[in-house]
Amino acid sequence: MSTVHQVAAHTSAPADPSSAVGAATGLLDAFRRGDRFLATPTRTLLAHGVQRGVPHGPAPVAERAVAALREARSEGRAAPVVIGALPFEPDAPAALVIPEALRTGPALAFDPLVALPAAEPPAVAWAVRPEPDPEVYAKGVASAVDRMWKGEFSKVVLARTLELTGPGEPDVPAMLQRLARRDPAGYTFALPTGPGRTLLGASPELLVSRRGDRLVSNPLAGSTPRSDDLAEDVRRAAALLESAKDLHEHAVVVDAVHQVMAPYCSAIEVPARPSLIRTATMWHLSTTVTGTLAHPEVSALEIASALHPTPAVCGTPTPLARQVIRETEPFDRGFFTGIVGWGDAEGNGEWVVTIRCAEAENRTLRLYAGAGVVSASVPEEETAETAAKFRTFLNAVGAEL
Repeated sequence: MSTVHQVAAHTSAPADPSSAVGAATGLLDAFRRGDRFLATPTRTLLAHGVQRGVPHGPAPVAERAVAALREARSEGRAAPVVIGALPFEPDAPAALVIPEALRTGPALAFDPLVALPAAEPPAVAWAVRPEPDPEVYAKGVASAVDRMWKGEFSKVVLARTLELTGPGEPDVPAMLQRLARRDPAGYTFALPTGPGRTLLGASPELLVSRRGDRLVSNPLAGSTPRSDDLAEDVRRAAALLESAKDLHEHAVVVDAVHQVMAPYCSAIEVPARPSLIRTATMWHLSTTVTGTLAHPEVSALEIASALHPTPAVCGTPTPLARQVIRETEPFDRGFFTGIVGWGDAEGNGEWVVTIRCAEAENRTLRLYAGAGVVSASVPEEETAETAAKFRTFLNAVGAEL
């Protein structure tokens, strides 16, 4: 059974899968717009209400979160938890709260009922507006490649959006069901980011987790679309593992993660070569970086903030890549390529890169997808990669490009 409590007991360790039948899917079924839902490979969280928010201010967000958790404890909460999202731009306001009540359960992947299919999306006449148009996006990629050949920078991640407008407000709980049941071993989330706005998605990428003194980061970079044909799907996976362009892109990200994490660790382990992970729509090159925390007062959120943004979602060098993004993308990323997750007063937590996501507001869904651009990039291929990444959400709402 899932647990219901005013404070978050047992959030520093994975939930026990022994009583998993219906525990995690029950929380998924109970989600309503305005709640905060987060499913990870270790647990499922469903938060109701707001006991207090983490205020915006000049202090680092991790310090502000620690202060809010300390205040909640001083008011008698034995194990408060902060849950929510941070935007791509580090000086923009976050959407972090300590909930009034938190229900916890085991991971969705432990729950046999997650294999039951979600209801098919209803037939909706979505009006689809790309921003920018695919041809304009490809020109932006080509411009970035030209600048890289001139030596200005080595990588930038360029994104585009799809704005879907329907006849009524989108059914966020139903979309969450489809996302969660399609990739139950990933990181599925839905939470408010402002009045009338809900951020939801299914990310494959762990920025950092902390459990006691154990740190884990799982950077992803280098991708290829899945195929419905098994033989072709295997061929694409094998080709990705041998792609010089993708291996270089991946190595840049892993090196950046290693460099940031190392000062926080008394020991750190980085595999020599990446492996593969898959979602329902994509293959990704993946490296799991593990470390032993040297200083117990450092929280998972502090390390996540230091890592953010990695070259996997921004580029390198970071300041110049940010500038190229601002000059090229005709929209504000908001919480896309930010961070979503949870943290407790002991510093434990799981913080995930906010990709494969959309934001719902009124009758509109805004979908986001990006691609890592390096000097070997082909504009048409990067445009096709973003189209493949959109499939996660397009499938969840029954829309097509």
